[in-house]
Amino acid sequence: MQSCESSGDSADDPLSCGLRRRGQPRVVVIGAGLAGLAAAKALLEQGFTNVTVLEASSRIGGRVQSVKLGHATFELGATWIHGSHGNPIYHLAEANGLLEETTDGERSVGRISLYSKNGVACYLTNHGRRIPKDVVEEFSDLYNEVYNLTQEFFRHGKPVNAESQNSVGVFTREEVRNRIRDDPDEPEATKRLKLAMIQQYLKVESCESSSHSMDEVSLSAFGEWTEIPGAHHIIPSGFMRVVELLAEGIPAHVIQLGKPVRCVHWNQASARPRGPEIEPRGEGDHNHDAGEGSQGGEEPPGERQDEDEQWPVLVECEDCEVIPADHVIVTVSLGVLKRQHASFFQPGLPTEKVVAIHRLGIGTTDKIFLEFEEPFWGPECNSLQFVWEDEAESRTLTYPPELWYRKICGFDVLYPPERYGHVLSGWICGEEALVMEKCDDEAVAEICTEMLRQFTGNPNIPKPRRILRSAWGSNPYFRGSYSYTQVGSSGADVEKLAKPLPYTESSKTADIKGSRYCESFPLSYQGSREQHRMDPCLGSAERRDFFLKASDTSKEAERKGWCFSSAHNQQMMFTVQEAQLWKVAGALSVIPTSS
Repeated sequence: MQSCESSGDSADDPLSCGLRRRGQPRVVVIGAGLAGLAAAKALLEQGFTNVTVLEASSRIGGRVQSVKLGHATFELGATWIHGSHGNPIYHLAEANGLLEETTDGERSVGRISLYSKNGVACYLTNHGRRIPKDVVEEFSDLYNEVYNLTQEFFRHGKPVNAESQNSVGVFTREEVRNRIRDDPDEPEATKRLKLAMIQQYLKVESCESSSHSMDEVSLSAFGEWTEIPGAHHIIPSGFMRVVELLAEGIPAHVIQLGKPVRCVHWNQASARPRGPEIEPRGEGDHNHDAGEGSQGGEEPPGERQDEDEQWPVLVECEDCEVIPADHVIVTVSLGVLKRQHASFFQPGLPTEKVVAIHRLGIGTTDKIFLEFEEPFWGPECNSLQFVWEDEAESRTLTYPPELWYRKICGFDVLYPPERYGHVLSGWICGEEALVMEKCDDEAVAEICTEMLRQFTGNPNIPKPRRILRSAWGSNPYFRGSYSYTQVGSSGADVEKLAKPLPYTESSKTADIKGSRYCESFPLSYQGSREQHRMDPCLGSAERRDFFLKASDTSKEAERKGWCFSSAHNQQMMFTVQEAQLWKVAGALSVIPTSS
């Protein structure tokens, strides 16, 4: 059984009265990425008819962005579905025949593949030499051993010696270096090559983690995040097909594009427009026409207009429209929260949320696609990896702006050429990615060509015929690619950030306790955090019974395990997609997205 604690002693506060009169709660979802669309779809499917999704950009999908060039589709954002067992995105794509398997499990190290069905990774030095295959394999085996050690600090509660050493990069670099140097049988020249390879591998890891450097990633929390088991897959027709599937069934009028939000006024005392000229909109004032089969501007059942009524939340948009709501779900990027949380929420967020925002990390990982008339690489080569020999003793992965290109870890060959043509896909992350974003296409293409000539030792490589690249860091609606557990942070910070905000201290707010409370975590297409305290409500039968529908009475809600104060029997809880649960127990649920 659950216990329910409520604060305040007035059963007739404005919020409760308003909810009782309106019947249907009004829910605003901020952001039309995977998380926002999944939330909106789940609400609609459970009978919530008064839902609005506000998207700042001109498209849905968030950090999923598929670009069609010729006959091929290139992914500027999400590329792979990592793992299949229990992955809701995989099951959605598989059920609709979208998948193509890209890994065969022959040999992989951590998240760094050496071999695939498309060939072998070619490790090249800045002196134009290819590192021998046996040296690469030996180093990879060593790196894999140390990588596994990094997982033990969280999974087995292994203590970190000192906070200064609570860093994946520091630990990995020192552990691998010591083992290389302590090998009495290794020639010095080979040791130097292996020492230089450490930095290249850490660059790849930084791109995977979307951190500036693995030195910034928490060692004690690194094992908290795991990939879902199973093969990796791509979607040849584009990852946007998953977005489109999520959007199916959402009426056109529900999603408003080009609608950036200025501020969320999230309690009764502050739920007021900033200027007397701003008025809450009427229910028929959608900013674009409803699509075929949608409800258009019709009022949802049980809705009434009452401009004098005090709403628990007002969402103030950049175009000065103010949208009143009972609940708001915020799915904006952590990068946006870091930059704008002080002005984005009124009143300001509680201290524990602000601290969590500052503690958690988010960085930029960008892609650079280069298309060539003809391939200059061999048919057995699946990637070109760049190893700078002069970085053998380096202890940093930070470069001055003019050397930003040193952060490019390498280029993957896109297969099959019949689909993509002759295209290389490069990866860069961190502050250097932000510098790259400021350069024009011509400059980036020129620098990448010079690097390819230098590392392959082939001065005749032509410039690419076309370049395509992402710019997630400088995009004001994202300000980064995805989040990571920064040194000093942990999964507990994610939970604090996702915890719903109450209405006000004077309102009767349900404090849900007991086994039904499921921890919140970000919707991600590439892995899930181990939920050590997640209860059986994730099971399919239990999960179905766990749902609350808009039509449920308070007695039905209690049967399903929820306990409410009498004044708040309209406060709705809901789940979002398989194994992705969020609880709206108050006016605002802040959901950071790492995808």
